[in-house]
Amino acid sequence: MYMDTLETYVAGHAQVSPIGDGMRMAIFDASARAYADAQIHDYRRRGRRLPHRPPLTLRLRARFSHPAAGLRGTAGFGLWNYPWARLPAPPRALWFFYASPPSDMPLALGVPGRGWKAAALDTGRVQALALLPLAPLAVPLMRSYAGYRLLWPPIQRAVGAAEAPLASRMDEWHRYAIIWGERRSALRVDGETVLDAPSPRGPMCFVAWVDNQYLVVTPQGRLGWGLLDVPGEQWLEVADLRIER
Repeated sequence: MYMDTLETYVAGHAQVSPIGDGMRMAIFDASARAYADAQIHDYRRRGRRLPHRPPLTLRLRARFSHPAAGLRGTAGFGLWNYPWARLPAPPRALWFFYASPPSDMPLALGVPGRGWKAAALDTGRVQALALLPLAPLAVPLMRSYAGYRLLWPPIQRAVGAAEAPLASRMDEWHRYAIIWGERRSALRVDGETVLDAPSPRGPMCFVAWVDNQYLVVTPQGRLGWGLLDVPGEQWLEVADLRIER
């Protein structure tokens, strides 16, 4: 079982434990004074650190302890490039992602900056890096509604950002699939495609986690990070994980 090859990481009031054919990642009685994170991943600190390249298909079943309105912090599962593992790198991701208030990361025009989503991102593309010198001019202009509507769509395309809110209940078992192609990728819930997007480049690794942090990164230049109180326990369960090449 691929699950048996994964590594675990915990910080603060957190635990990773087996549950039959899967794993449970839980944080409990977390405080805004300390980071709490329960995570599984296949990033290797030795050897091939980011083991996956397209084309591949990732399949799993997952459920959370709470519905979207009850979960605090960030959580999710899928593929990313672990951008802070060594030297900072431009983030890439193809995953199912959740963020609670006060997080605000609106990557796709018309999609809220928090909540339960399917998402794709590749900020290291040549098109994205070419726009960096223009950021000091673009950010102030996007503080107006008209400026944001005009300027953000080409930036969104350049960074390969695509998002779709999910209607599936987080606290029920669902089957999730990520089809990572050379050019296009699809994210599916219970066999239904919920997002079709340009493919992030490889390599990336698998990750699934639940934590108590929040993040704010907006096109208008608002930035923020912090921790939240999480009374009691909240968790993510993942089962039947398969990666097919």
